[in-house]
Amino acid sequence: MTRAASPLLAFGVAAGGIAVYSAMDALMKGLSITSGAYNAVLWRSIAGVALMLPVFLVRRRPWPTRAALKLHAARGSVAGASVLLFFWGLVRVPMAQGVALTFLAPLIALFLAALTLGERIRRAAIGGSLVASLGVLAIAMGEVQARASQDAIFGSVAVVAASILYAGSLILLRRQAQVADPLEVALFTSVVLSLLLLVGAPWFGSMPAAGQWPEILVAALLGSASAVALAWAYARAEAQVLAPVEYTAFVWSALFGWLVFAEVVSAWTVAGAALIIAGCIVAVRRPFPAPQTEASA
Repeated sequence: MTRAASPLLAFGVAAGGIAVYSAMDALMKGLSITSGAYNAVLWRSIAGVALMLPVFLVRRRPWPTRAALKLHAARGSVAGASVLLFFWGLVRVPMAQGVALTFLAPLIALFLAALTLGERIRRAAIGGSLVASLGVLAIAMGEVQARASQDAIFGSVAVVAASILYAGSLILLRRQAQVADPLEVALFTSVVLSLLLLVGAPWFGSMPAAGQWPEILVAALLGSASAVALAWAYARAEAQVLAPVEYTAFVWSALFGWLVFAEVVSAWTVAGAALIIAGCIVAVRRPFPAPQTEASA
């Protein structure tokens, strides 16, 4: 059982989780540039397990049920493939552009939620997503004009593929969060991803340099904190309410991209961000209840 929480509170917690995750993206992009995306994701996942497992054991929580383990395995696999593709692509495109392309995921998730979770898609959620999609198109137009290298194209295709998988992981997260607490969700997602990547480690992986361990540990800590926040939020609000919160990642990615990698944000990007924020506001807005009349009272 999960305690009731207002949709706005759940949205705020999810937004905080996205901001923390964006900071981790900047660290992971740097690690992926120096060591490769496979190594960066592998060692961040292992570090995440090392950080969360002691807390899980100390709390003496019951072992996940068979149904929960199946969900953990499914989401860990889908999310893992998405993360690996995303960071491979992020090495080849600016952070703002990469994150803008992932905004396909919340739009896809809205309709997957209706198909798989039986959620009713409200008109406000559809309208907000359409407004936000205009922002994504504006950003894409500006970035295409600025960068058209073959490497960037491959990176963009990888990020688009990652966004499709991420949409599926958002739906699985909603189901996962109904049967497990946030710490369990975050821990077992990292466990599954670590096990999958370890299978290929003899061919694609290598030990990180000693100087990279602090960044790996911080990235794992940020990723774990973000996963817990998102799992908490998805246990308390519908996927269609929370899916648009992903759009706020653009603002953070543009900021971190500028601070860490000196990536310049174009006017197209600023205009797109404004539309995205407007879309988020529209999507989470709920209509006021109609006043009761004497006949209905």
